[in-house]
Order: sequence, then C-alpha cells, then structure tokens
Amino acid sequence: MESMQTLPSLTGLPLLAIVLVVLWSLVWKGFALWRAAELRQKWWFIALLIVNTLGLLEIIYLFFVARRYTVLMEVIEEK
Repeated sequence: MESMQTLPSLTGLPLLAIVLVVLWSLVWKGFALWRAAELRQKWWFIALLIVNTLGLLEIIYLFFVARRYTVLMEVIEEK
C-alpha cells in the first residue's frame, strides 16, 4: 500500500487525478489503435502505440486523419 502513495508524492498530484489521466489516455489510445488496425495503417498504429500525449495524438488521428478513410469489406462468396 505504501507504493500507492509514492506516485502522488513524486508528482504532487492526488491519486484520483493520476488515475483519471491514465484512464483518459487509455480510452483514447484504445479507440485510435482499433481504428488504425481496422484501416490497416501500420505506421499510425506504431506511432500511436509508442507516443504518449495524454490522448492528443489519438484525438487528432481519430477526428482529422482516420475520418478521411473508409474500411473496404471484402465479401467472399462460397461457390
């Protein structure tokens, strides 16, 4: 339990604020990674996976980059 108090004392932020920031980043990163994988955009996927910007890069990707692309679904008919 002592380790739970170490991070807030190092950052000067309350534990709740740290948890909210982590959750915020995780949600946006998940959506952006999902979309990049769906669009088969390997370089965006790698960049989003590595770069942590509190969701800013993910939001830019989702609302300005990925919006311009569509997913082409391949229909395979059995013969």
